[in-house]
Amino acid sequence: MTDVRASQSDAYSLILEAIDVGIYKPGDRLVESELAERFGVSRTPIREALQRLETQSLLVRDGRSLIVASLDHNQLAELYVVRAELEGLAARLAARHATDEEVRVLRDMVEADRKLIGEPEAMSRANRRFHKQIHLASHNRYLVQQLDLVHRSMALLAVTSLAAEGRGDATVAEHSEIVEAIAARNGDAAYEALRTHISKAFETRLKIDAGERPLR
Repeated sequence: MTDVRASQSDAYSLILEAIDVGIYKPGDRLVESELAERFGVSRTPIREALQRLETQSLLVRDGRSLIVASLDHNQLAELYVVRAELEGLAARLAARHATDEEVRVLRDMVEADRKLIGEPEAMSRANRRFHKQIHLASHNRYLVQQLDLVHRSMALLAVTSLAAEGRGDATVAEHSEIVEAIAARNGDAAYEALRTHISKAFETRLKIDAGERPLR
């Protein structure tokens, strides 16, 4: 039984990561046999993983097939509202509960990110790690679980907002402000800095999406 559960979990994680890194993009069709061959997993755990992803609305039905879901404008706005509040709360709690070691790790992440400016895909991966570290530094398991759900939905965004001109520099500066507020144990400042960071990312996302839509 343990092996079955492990294979199901592995299949789920592998497919989710493939969506997250853009191997499968919104609108792409996922086929059991192809996924099983790609990941070296039997079709049964793949089927279970696909059902789980459909339940979480990361996949949707297109006839008899499952495709990677996409977010419309209203869904995107709703997602960012929830993300801003939960991320802000995580920063507030991190200012209260983060250890000195965790603060040093966050500072090191910001410095490492400076070297990635101009590399949006690499910076996007680093950005996810940075936010995850803040979630963990909140030391609230229930908040971490909810933020994991939010960030799974973020995987449905096909293009990173960090690809926009100037967004890399701005992101590093905003991350630095968040970390210094946490280091100063100023929960209000950390909350506002992270909410502002998410708000600016959302604004950039809207501009990207507007540029992708054809004029009529």
